[in-house]
Amino acid sequence: MAKTKQGKKDVDSYTIKGTNKVVRVGDCVLMRPSDTDKASYVARVERLETDGRGSVRVRVRWYYRPEESKGGRRQFHGAKELFLSDHFDTQSAHTIEGKCVVHSFKNYTKLDNVGPEDFFCRFEYKAATGAFTPDRVAVYCKCEMPYNPDDLMVQCEGCKDWFHPSCMGMTIEQAKKLDHFLCSDCVKENGTKRPSNSYLASPNSDSKVEPKRRKR
Repeated sequence: MAKTKQGKKDVDSYTIKGTNKVVRVGDCVLMRPSDTDKASYVARVERLETDGRGSVRVRVRWYYRPEESKGGRRQFHGAKELFLSDHFDTQSAHTIEGKCVVHSFKNYTKLDNVGPEDFFCRFEYKAATGAFTPDRVAVYCKCEMPYNPDDLMVQCEGCKDWFHPSCMGMTIEQAKKLDHFLCSDCVKENGTKRPSNSYLASPNSDSKVEPKRRKR
């Protein structure tokens, strides 16, 4: 154990009270909010330390939910999306409720099933200024919106861009029945009739498969 200031010592791990789950530096955790009506906070563990009397403190770097950021939640934000903030804090380890996983955006879109403990992050967020890194991401469809992994999209066989069924005048039910698709611009450019079917997939997937859905 490495000694820190004021007689405190770094510890390698902490076992969540009432469980056998072990937390280590670098893990992502769910932390109990003071307002029980709110969802658990999500944080990344930066340090664990004890005062030698059995009391363990955890230094964390907070993840923000879109609705907690300046500008709030937007249409392209996924239900499980988080922003890694520059906001650090030290809390009692007793406030840790459980462990979770914050995936990269690409890895999240490849999950076969998304559980309650799964989240994803594609932006870092400066809490004081509301600035995001990166400040630009790829956009898709006629609406020119970033990809929301909760939304089904279809890929045009001509331009290879991705589109929301609603932006193409289709319902999700109609899109799910299709096998091939040309967007209206490609139909006009090629002078061909639009195929009656469409590929279902996500812009980040390697194969043309239907996007993964959250468990309810």
